Amino acid sequence: MKKISLFTLTLITILFLTNTAFSQGKKRKVEGEVYKFEMIHQVKTTPVKNQGRTGTYWSFATTSFIETELLRMGKGEHILSTMWFVRHAYTDKAQKYVRYSGTSNFSVGGQAHDVMNVIREKGIVPEETYKGMNIGEEEHNHGEMADVLESIVNAVKRNKGGKITPRWQEVFESTLNIYLGAPLNQFNYLGRTFSPLSFRDSLGFNPNDYIEFTSYTHHPFYSQFDLEIPDNWSHDKYYNIPFGEMIALIDTALAKGYSVLWDGDTSEKNFDRKKGLAIVPQEDTPEVVAEDTDEKKAEEPVKEKFITQEMRQETFDNQTTTDDHLMHITGMARDQRGYKFYYVKNSWGTKDKKYDGYWYMSEIYARLKTVAIMVHKDAVPAWLKSKLKM
Repeated sequence: MKKISLFTLTLITILFLTNTAFSQGKKRKVEGEVYKFEMIHQVKTTPVKNQGRTGTYWSFATTSFIETELLRMGKGEHILSTMWFVRHAYTDKAQKYVRYSGTSNFSVGGQAHDVMNVIREKGIVPEETYKGMNIGEEEHNHGEMADVLESIVNAVKRNKGGKITPRWQEVFESTLNIYLGAPLNQFNYLGRTFSPLSFRDSLGFNPNDYIEFTSYTHHPFYSQFDLEIPDNWSHDKYYNIPFGEMIALIDTALAKGYSVLWDGDTSEKNFDRKKGLAIVPQEDTPEVVAEDTDEKKAEEPVKEKFITQEMRQETFDNQTTTDDHLMHITGMARDQRGYKFYYVKNSWGTKDKKYDGYWYMSEIYARLKTVAIMVHKDAVPAWLKSKLKM
């Protein structure tokens, strides 16, 4: 038997280790491959906003939606005042809270229709004419203001004087003026003088053109109902459709060049703020849990749950799906497996954000965690209009 030289033995060992490492490396490449997205539809929009230290996401998302609609309508790029809508919504919210003896919701939150209701009655103003930042900070910060306003309406609600006087409204309005600024009667913009209503009309923007949809089984489909979420303090009504049709509506709108305003749950651990991803992974699948860290799991393409209408209803009823944020869908993409994701514009600024302030939300996440959407009426396909008798 021939002896194997030390050189030959060393060479065999190196080749074996190299082949093993290569095989493991290929496996890791497959298992650890990060999401890669290819855009299918993308709607032109305005820059990402930053709501700062406020809970007025509803105004920021809806304002972005309106700015995008103006671009679609050929009206040019206009950066609109988010605080104009906040300022006027607070007044309406306070009056309802007092009239309902404190049983109505009074909080920083709201819905897309709150902006449309303000536009209908009070018009629109540009950001440069009404910034709503009277406290001298670089970013919006409503912590103190929200507490002060709440203390006013709660003092009125207690009615310790035996009757409610009209003075409380003066105090409330003065407080809003101190923090945000008094409402404008007219302003100069682009070389012209406008009132808020005339500016709205010059843009050709009609708030009545926008419709809200939801999808829950505790009310009949193809009817309208008052969606039972705290932030629907104005008791506006939503069209109720099966969730598969709601997804089809989002897809149709994006394909036709319309963006979509999204309301839903972002408090889930799989709405990953670091990775800019929103997914609903299957529980304890080998691809996800085996040897991977949580950080690695969050960015790997993973299999997701199969969502049913019953699952949507269950999470709404047990409040594991909550209405806690609004964002703006401006595109649709597919990952390297061909799975659909929505390109969603958030209002948390761009600093330290992986996708410059945008999120990639899987269709699966949208199926489970969407509470409601708003679209232009012309984005609604004819077959759905027929079912809704619109």
